[in-house]
Amino acid sequence: MLAGRGGVRANRGSRLQDNDLSVAHGHREVFDRELLAVKEGIVRMGERVAAAIDAAVAALTAQDLAAARAVIAADGAVNDAQAELTSLIITAIATQSPVARDLRFLMALAHVSYELERIGDHAAGVARQVTRVGSGATAGASSLARMGELASGLLHGVLRALVDLDQEEARRVASGDDEIDRLYHAYFDRALERMRADPTWVDKGAHLLFAAKDLERIGDRVTNIAEEVVFLATGEIEDLNP
Repeated sequence: MLAGRGGVRANRGSRLQDNDLSVAHGHREVFDRELLAVKEGIVRMGERVAAAIDAAVAALTAQDLAAARAVIAADGAVNDAQAELTSLIITAIATQSPVARDLRFLMALAHVSYELERIGDHAAGVARQVTRVGSGATAGASSLARMGELASGLLHGVLRALVDLDQEEARRVASGDDEIDRLYHAYFDRALERMRADPTWVDKGAHLLFAAKDLERIGDRVTNIAEEVVFLATGEIEDLNP
């Protein structure tokens, strides 16, 4: 599965396809098929969510209400994908009784699917603010667009790190969240300053701040996924954004 800018392919040569796991030998082939289905589903879901971020930010900068509504409507497919992955993981655990590294993989991937679903919610949240702001010039649109570009790029990066079980790439991705935070705080300060100076802009400014917060939260959730990559690669739980 390869999709979008910086797309990710879950190929059989990646470290994420390793078979040095711990299901009993007689069930290995069945479990490997189930695990592969989960991994490929994670990649598809991640690419769908990254596309939602891009579309929501494009709708915000262009004040395209129809495009924003399309992002909101598409969020249901992300929720369905997460529910399907949860079902696959539960089935694998119930039928294959994995232990040790196998179980760790499945539980970590369940958490990744949850984080991806929440990122999808944040993308839809940005789109909802577009419909509430309405048409007209959006102050600070370039800053919001930059935040969205960074968030989408980090998501693509953490998906690559997940496929390759590359803890160094995961750490690099997590460090990129600092720039999103910086942009968010700078935008927050500018928006408040304008709201104080121009009371007629308070309503629009509040909605734009909600959109900015959704973009900032995407960076936090990408960092959570990066921590799962480090956990899978090392077996250690580490806070990458203390």
